[in-house]
Amino acid sequence: MTSHALETRMAHAIRSLAMDGVEKAKSGHPGLPMGAADIATVIYTRFLKFDPTDTHWADRDRFILSAGHGSMLLYALLYLTGTPGMTMDELKSFRQWGSKTPGHPEVGHTPGVEMTTGPLGQGISTAVGFALAERHLNAEFGSELVDHFTYVLASDGDLMEGISQEAIALAGHLKLNRLIVLWDDNGISIDGPLSIADSVDQRKRFESASWATDAVDGHDQAAIAAAIERAKKSDRPVLIACKTTIGFGAPKKAGTSKVHGEPLGAEELAATKAALGLSPEPFHVDTDVLDAWRSNAKRSQGAHAEWKKRLAASPKSAEFERRMGGKPSPKLSDAIRALKAKYAAEPQTVATRKASEMALESITEAVPELVLGSADLTPSNNTKTKNITPMAPGSYAGRYIHYGIREHGMAAAVNGMALHGGIIPSDATFMVFTDYFRPALRLSALMGIRAIHVMTHDSIGLGEDGPTHQPVEHLAALRVIPNLNVFRPADVVETAECWEIALTETCTPSILALTRQNLAQLRKDNAVENRSARGAYELVAAEGAADVSIFASGSEVEIAVAAREQLAAKGVKARVVSVPSFELFARQDDAYRAATLGKAKVNVAVEAGVRQGWDSLIGTDGIFVGMTGFGASAPYKELYKHFGITAEAIVEKVSQRLG
Repeated sequence: MTSHALETRMAHAIRSLAMDGVEKAKSGHPGLPMGAADIATVIYTRFLKFDPTDTHWADRDRFILSAGHGSMLLYALLYLTGTPGMTMDELKSFRQWGSKTPGHPEVGHTPGVEMTTGPLGQGISTAVGFALAERHLNAEFGSELVDHFTYVLASDGDLMEGISQEAIALAGHLKLNRLIVLWDDNGISIDGPLSIADSVDQRKRFESASWATDAVDGHDQAAIAAAIERAKKSDRPVLIACKTTIGFGAPKKAGTSKVHGEPLGAEELAATKAALGLSPEPFHVDTDVLDAWRSNAKRSQGAHAEWKKRLAASPKSAEFERRMGGKPSPKLSDAIRALKAKYAAEPQTVATRKASEMALESITEAVPELVLGSADLTPSNNTKTKNITPMAPGSYAGRYIHYGIREHGMAAAVNGMALHGGIIPSDATFMVFTDYFRPALRLSALMGIRAIHVMTHDSIGLGEDGPTHQPVEHLAALRVIPNLNVFRPADVVETAECWEIALTETCTPSILALTRQNLAQLRKDNAVENRSARGAYELVAAEGAADVSIFASGSEVEIAVAAREQLAAKGVKARVVSVPSFELFARQDDAYRAATLGKAKVNVAVEAGVRQGWDSLIGTDGIFVGMTGFGASAPYKELYKHFGITAEAIVEKVSQRLG
C-alpha cells in the first residue's frame, strides 16, 4: 500500500512536470494539471484498469481528459506510468513540431490518448458513446470479454457548453452506470471567477438528468477514492464534484485566472516548487516517486493476462477480434452485389432515403456491428430496419438508438462508439441540422474514425417545410472539411454503393445526403464494380465527341440525363457525369480525372445547392444551374421550376453559350 506522503509526492510529480512543460514551451495551461493532480493520481493508481505496454487492450478502462487544454496532466501521467514512446524528451518538447505532446491531446498521435480533446464539451459527450459501446458489447460478448468503466475528467467549461446537457440527458436516460465523471470544480475561467458568467447548481442539473452525484475535497485522495468506490456501485452514471484550487501550490497565482492559460513565470515557478518541496531542477522526478508510479502501472497486467486467456478460450474470439480490429464484414460485398443484381432485374423509383432503408435491410444482416439511430426522425430518416431493436435503459443488446432531439450530443456519442471499437455507429437527422453537430463532425474527421451520418431531406426537394429546413449551403460547407467523405447518391444503386464505401472506409467519417423525393433508377446494369468509389464517372456518354459535359449529383442527375436527351434532339452532343463524391474523385489519378472531366466546349454543373466547390470540375467559366439564395415553401416540383433547376433551364443556358 502506498503511503499518504508518497501519494502526495506522486501527485506533486504531475504538478512539477506540468509546470515545467508549460514554462519551457512558453505557452499552455498549468492551472488544471496542478489543481487536478490528486484526482488523476487516484484514478490511475487505484482504479484505472490499464496496461501501459498495450494501450489498445480491448477491455481497458477508458480515461477521457475532457478538459483537453490541461494536456500536460495526461502527458505527465503517460510518462510516469511508462507508456512506450512517452519519454522525458517528449515532455520537454511540449507544443513543439513533431512531438508526441501537442497543445491538446490527439488520438492516434500520442500513445495512451483515447480521443482528441480541446473543444470543450466534446470529451464528456463523446464519453457517453464509449459507455454505450461498452454496455452494448457486454450484452453481446459477456462480462468475460467486456467489463470496464469510462472515467472523465471534466472542467467548469465542459459543463457550461450546451452539448454537455444533451449528453448527460442521454446518459442518464439510458442508465449508463459505467460512466463516472470527475468534475474539476475550481470555479475559475479565463475571464476570472466563474461567478461572473455562471451560477448553475451542477449537482442539481445532473441529478435532474437521472445521474447520481457526490462531492469531495479534490485534494483529499482518500475522499476521492471513497467517492469512486461508491460510484462504481451505482445503477446510474455518476458525477463527482471535486472541489479544487486551480494552480494548487502557487503562492501568488493559485485560485486565480492568471494560472489558467499562461506559464507561471520563473519567479512563481521557483516559489511553487519550494512550497511543494520539489526539486528546483526542471523536469526532475525523484527516483522513488518514479519507481512507485512505474510499479503501480503494472498492477493490471495480471488481469490483462487472464483476460487474454478468456479471449483465447471463447467461441466468440474470432468475431470479437474482427470487430475490435475494425475489419470489414466478409459478408458486406456479397450483400451489395445481391442488391445491385436485384435492382438490375427489378428497377426501383424511390427516394434515396428509402433506397438507404432498402440497402440497410441487407446490410444490417451482413454487418452485425452496425448500430443505427436517429435524432427523433426515425420515420423520416428511414434508418430503423425490421431486423433490429432499440436499446433501452438497462437493456443494451439492441442495435438502434433513439437519441432524442440532441443532434450535437448524438454526433459526439457516435464518435465515442467508433473510438471505443467493436461498433460501426451511424446516426441520422435532416441535412440542414448538420449545423447543429458540425463541431463533433469536424472532430471525427480530425480523429480519422469511421462514423456514418445519414442526412435526409437534402435540398429544396423536401418542399413544403420551407427554407428553414432546406439546405442550400450545407453540401459546400461539408465538402470543405478535410478527411470527410460526402456522398450524394443519384439512385438506389449509387445509394447501396455509397453505403459499401462508408462501411469500409476505416479512417474517414461519411455523410450520406439523401432525398425526400422519388428518383428514377439510372443504373440498370448489373456491374460488379462499385462505380461510386471513383467519386465521379461517366453515366451516359455522348454520341460522338461531346459538345457539352453535364455534371450532377444526387437528385439532379436525372435532370441532367433529361437535359442530355433534349440537347440531342437539337443536335447537340452531351454527356452526363454523375458525381456522388467530390472527395473520392479528388483521390483519383490524373488520367482518370482528365478522362472523366472530358474536353467538351461547355461544362455544366447542376445541383440544388450553391455553386461553391463545383468550379474544381467545371472551371470558373462553366455554367452552374443551382441555388443562389434560400428556398421557399411549396411542392418540390414547383420549387425546382421556380429556381430554374430543370432540364429546360440547362438546355436554354447551353444553347445561349453555344450560340
